[in-house]
Amino acid sequence: MKRNRLISLITNGVLALVLAVLATVCFLPNAKSVSGGGDGTYRKGTGEGVSLMINVYWGTETVLKMLDVLDEYGATATFFLGGCWADDNVACVKEIASRGHEIGSHGYFHRDHSKMDYKENVEEIAHSVEFISLASGKPVTLFAPPSGAYHEETVNAATALSLKTVLWTKDTIDWRDKDENLCYERATKEVSAGYLILMHPMEHTLAALPRILEHYKEAGLKTVSVGENLG
Repeated sequence: MKRNRLISLITNGVLALVLAVLATVCFLPNAKSVSGGGDGTYRKGTGEGVSLMINVYWGTETVLKMLDVLDEYGATATFFLGGCWADDNVACVKEIASRGHEIGSHGYFHRDHSKMDYKENVEEIAHSVEFISLASGKPVTLFAPPSGAYHEETVNAATALSLKTVLWTKDTIDWRDKDENLCYERATKEVSAGYLILMHPMEHTLAALPRILEHYKEAGLKTVSVGENLG
């Protein structure tokens, strides 16, 4: 009897463990990553073009000059704006929108979203989206976490706000390495369709931008917004 009871307990325990594993697998959230990362973020598009992601918390005058270069090459970019910067530069926000470029959120105060809980993520992102959409007159559908710092609750918060969480395929690291040629190399080397290229409004990036756009043109790559690239 004791032996049968022991076998029954072991069997029931194994069954309970199997059911628990199945329940966990069945109720995992569906991955939404175009790049196949499986964490709900987007790191590469599916389109035939390449996209410039320009993260902005400074450099208003440089942003305006970058707009002129983009116009010259008929290129469309996506500007991920910091809410506190946008608050102080409404005229520039409107100019970006009027030139036909896409505008996304880059948070409000450049906080580390990986250290924030769900509620804090929602508040920080929503605050930026509300102001940026009001200033630009355009809906905001994309969110790029500052410094690429995020965790599951960041993605969940963005999704709840109907935003796609976007990272990058290639980073120019232009905020750190203030070198025009290095910026050009990182933005162009082995770049192919669907790539998302991260940069900032830096003077050396501005200097490299015409060469970067010329390279894409020669490679048969149209420069499109992130939204278009993601489809």
